[in-house]
Amino acid sequence: MKNSIIFHLSANKELAKKIAKIAKLPLGKVDIRKFADGEIMCRNLSNVRGKDVYIVQSTANPAQDNIFEILIFADSLRNSDAKSVNLVVPYFGYARQDRVALPGEPITAKVVANMYQAAMIDKIITIDLHTQQIQGFFSCPVINLDTFELFGDYFVKYFDENGVKQSDVVVVAPDHGSALRARDLGSMFNGASIAFIDKRRPAPNKSEVINVVGNVNGKTCVIVDDMIDTCGTINNAYDALIDHGAKEVYVCATHAVFSTGKLKSEIKGVVVTDSIERNIKGVKVLSVANILAEAILNN
Repeated sequence: MKNSIIFHLSANKELAKKIAKIAKLPLGKVDIRKFADGEIMCRNLSNVRGKDVYIVQSTANPAQDNIFEILIFADSLRNSDAKSVNLVVPYFGYARQDRVALPGEPITAKVVANMYQAAMIDKIITIDLHTQQIQGFFSCPVINLDTFELFGDYFVKYFDENGVKQSDVVVVAPDHGSALRARDLGSMFNGASIAFIDKRRPAPNKSEVINVVGNVNGKTCVIVDDMIDTCGTINNAYDALIDHGAKEVYVCATHAVFSTGKLKSEIKGVVVTDSIERNIKGVKVLSVANILAEAILNN
């Protein structure tokens, strides 16, 4: 890895610095310009000849600008004779558009994958993809990392310090898509159980709870999801759990999208990661820098 270098673009500047420090790799320099007409230019200012380059850039809002920066800078690196151009995209934008739900809809996640491959990206490292099937849209290697150990270690310590028995913990999946996340996080506790929220989506960014599957009465609940966006899913899950007798409710999610809305103030604690740079009052942020640095060094 001595012949590797890390770059950040407009997103994840602090995360990239942390990764470079942990991995003991140099942080490259790039000149990013946005012109009056809206065009973007990303110029490499470092020697990358014969080097393995890692671009750290989440594609959250503004998703289009962040994606286009990646495409442009990948070309700059190829023109600078980089040995390989690898993308570390902690939050993979457009991941929720991974299938045709209604006639005429595009599979935008696949379109994004095709653009990265057209830019000759050699490898993708990401965290907690919305669905595993997105990996199949790529012909290059895609490394999808988990965060359940990061959250598990945090909550085990937190509950121990605050007198919560692990056997009184219920890990809750707010929908069917988070069932595996709930199972993995639940494995971090001794004697914890799992519950599921059965819901439906009448429209995009809207959800309705149908039922709670599992016993949460008198329990400390931890809702786990891949992201918090409009807060509707989490807030509805909270209401359902309290209605079913939950003692208290915590929330953890890898990606702090928070595009609109806000979480209920009654939620005991909210924990996210720095996959997207956010500074939200009352929200605990855990860093994924170690996870990503290890992936870069070992893959």
